[in-house]
Amino acid sequence: MPEAYIVDAVRTPVGRRKGALAEVHPADLGAHVLKALVERSGIDAAAVEDVVFGCLDTVGPQAGDIARTAWLAAGLPEEVPGTTVDRQCGSSQQAVHFAAQGVLSGTQDLVVAGGVQNMSMIPIAFASRQAGEPLGLTDGPFHGSEGWRARYGTQPVNQFHGAQLIAEKWGITRRDMEEFALRSHQRAVRAIDEGRFERETVSYGDITTDEGPRRDTTLEKMAGLKPVLDGGTITAAVSSQVSDGAAALLLASERAVREHGLTPRARVHHLSVRGEDPIRMLSAPIPATAYALKKAGMAIGDIDLVEINEAFAPIVLAWLKETGADPERVNVNGGAIALGHPLGATGAKLMTTLLHELERTGGRYGLQTMCEGGGQANVTIVERL
Repeated sequence: MPEAYIVDAVRTPVGRRKGALAEVHPADLGAHVLKALVERSGIDAAAVEDVVFGCLDTVGPQAGDIARTAWLAAGLPEEVPGTTVDRQCGSSQQAVHFAAQGVLSGTQDLVVAGGVQNMSMIPIAFASRQAGEPLGLTDGPFHGSEGWRARYGTQPVNQFHGAQLIAEKWGITRRDMEEFALRSHQRAVRAIDEGRFERETVSYGDITTDEGPRRDTTLEKMAGLKPVLDGGTITAAVSSQVSDGAAALLLASERAVREHGLTPRARVHHLSVRGEDPIRMLSAPIPATAYALKKAGMAIGDIDLVEINEAFAPIVLAWLKETGADPERVNVNGGAIALGHPLGATGAKLMTTLLHELERTGGRYGLQTMCEGGGQANVTIVERL
């Protein structure tokens, strides 16, 4: 059976909203990791058969197939094409899946997967917001559809409502979420101080490390924040941060590894994607993980490390309750609550961190999953080599 190998993976530091990367053109952010990936792996860039990038809100400087634009902005060969994927927050994890599937099918040998997002420049849901609507609360793309309205009525369709529904369904209190958020910051700060991200990160100008983690945050500070929704428990403190960044991975076939003298660092053991309730929206990692483990013939105890996107604290807490996973193996270096969530880049960023952490700790299997708009979730299981 063909194999899909991960040869290398890099990412930028994640910039916070209006931070050091805020004015960087998305094509240049993407170009930065693409150049670093080519240089680190030592590949002949002309041998790459496709560049698959995740990005959403592809308007303005993110429009026009940002995968192709970033590759060209990097000064890399014009004969290499690119395509841009939108599976909402899982866009660049899906890019990894498409790249791996190209290799596994035998139709491609060298494919680059990654993602980019400048949320400071292009706010979330920018293209579909109605005038005056709060950021991220748009119902516009959904309620304009007669078929959607016939099936789901006029229920709110937004991430904050979904996160609140999860907290209520799984009995997760505001205190639970704030304690989880505090751990995320503490773990991220520890990872930075111990240099755990240094190998995976390529500095951009003066920014050498992630800007998001807050060393001075406390439960008392979190408790003083106003909930996003009236009567709710979701606050900014238990939500992922608006962020800017990019990440890229090189995937290769056995033939490419042999012909180009590459050293694979991991292999793709399993990949799948599942969907569920689009109103609750963010709980799909739970059934998606169960599906992936069953299909792979594995149990959660077989997984050494997990990266699950911290779009909101209740997502991970509900997932932990349902899967029975050991919290000490999950997001060990913090997550998006502390490190940020540059939407279209996050999937590739998490995979980059997962690969490096497996190598640092000597773990064998890593699982990545994340919630996505529309009630979807990708799951990838990789085996360190």
